[in-house]
Amino acid sequence: MNKSAEFWIKKLNLQKHPEGGYYIEIHRSEILVNVSRSGSIRNACTLIYYLLKGDQFSSFHMLMSDEAWHFYNGSSLTLYIIKADGKLSKVKLGMDFDDNEVLQAVVSSGSWFAASVNDVSSYSLVGCTVSPGFDYRDWNMTNVESLSRIYPQHRAVIEKYTRRT
Repeated sequence: MNKSAEFWIKKLNLQKHPEGGYYIEIHRSEILVNVSRSGSIRNACTLIYYLLKGDQFSSFHMLMSDEAWHFYNGSSLTLYIIKADGKLSKVKLGMDFDDNEVLQAVVSSGSWFAASVNDVSSYSLVGCTVSPGFDYRDWNMTNVESLSRIYPQHRAVIEKYTRRT
């Protein structure tokens, strides 16, 4: 049965996300780990449901942890990932293997990334698993000018998927 974005937002009790779209944290591991790069303690992992409607997008941001994306329902979406070496990759998350879509993808820590729905008349419902677990101290949003100075060759995609503040 084909559900609407509003169905999932209500059914899963999703709230607005600062990057764009809607989310709810569904698990935060009780296991704590010592993160050697910062000397801090984090939950071993966290999981969220995340939904983007139509022309919404997840604005370019960076985490200091790996983030695994899992496709659940709706339109496929594209992840735009800029690694520290400046290489831009596009990963289509969805169920159409004939169109090179994948059910899961990992964004490595320290990469800048954004996401958008491929069919603007639909929505994308995904899950995101962060390990070590998500913590706002490890999360970095950016602006167009700052990220474009670092990666001028990707200015067009940065402008398209970065929120104006």
